[in-house]
Amino acid sequence: MRVELVPRQSVTEPRYWARSEQVLAMVLRPGSIEIGVRRSELTEFRYVAGEMILPARHEGKWVGLMNAPYLQLSISDAALMAASDGEVELRMYRKFADSRLRALAVAVHAEMVAGFPSGRLFLDSVEQAIAVVLINGHAVGDRPVLIRRGGLGSARLRRIKEFVDAHMDADLGLEEMAQSIELSTAHFARMFRESMGETPHQFVLRQRMERAKTMLRDRTTRVLDIALACGFKTQQHFAQVFRNVCAVSPTEYRQGFWDTKLTPSSRGFSEDPLRA
Repeated sequence: MRVELVPRQSVTEPRYWARSEQVLAMVLRPGSIEIGVRRSELTEFRYVAGEMILPARHEGKWVGLMNAPYLQLSISDAALMAASDGEVELRMYRKFADSRLRALAVAVHAEMVAGFPSGRLFLDSVEQAIAVVLINGHAVGDRPVLIRRGGLGSARLRRIKEFVDAHMDADLGLEEMAQSIELSTAHFARMFRESMGETPHQFVLRQRMERAKTMLRDRTTRVLDIALACGFKTQQHFAQVFRNVCAVSPTEYRQGFWDTKLTPSSRGFSEDPLRA
């Protein structure tokens, strides 16, 4: 999924949306946008923050005078076709509201503002979720998403766990995870969630936290080195995620572990203060 922030500006030349991808735009501030197929046929639409635009694929729509900044998400054909198990036509909207799409777009915008610290797997997962919502709620004929039952077998689950463990320090993407067990990205994402009860992104994050806690028990390892070994781009992002998941900072976790380890009265208790 490609992400672009289009600021409030006056456009003197036509601004085309790519026909090779499905564009979804969310307006970030109240304002107006002129939309039309020709310069002489522009229509002004007024928006509040959070309202969305879904251009038709068969036309090169362009924006004239823009008085409202918006977030532009380009959803790949592969994501849409895999989620629907074939070609699908979406409705065209100049202006509409969808709480599910808005929540997903807001999450992408927050990730963008932060500098995309969560990596490709986060964006891949959001793209798949957007594709499912578009097909379920905005396809011509309300074509439902294909659902396969059964989940992943034990051998495939073992292989994906081994793959994640071997590549935890890398910027993992949904495509690489799916290819490791020879599935399409959309089918893999759905079957994985059915098998594990969580998304691939949630699973990888949990595995990274478990490795981080193990590494933090070694007082000689720097927190920065632990962050990089667990796939985080910065120590700051690692500390933020660790606190969100574990309710303490990495340093507090390490200190709590050793305080418990060295206290005689701690016998009989878990060595992990978060599980005591």
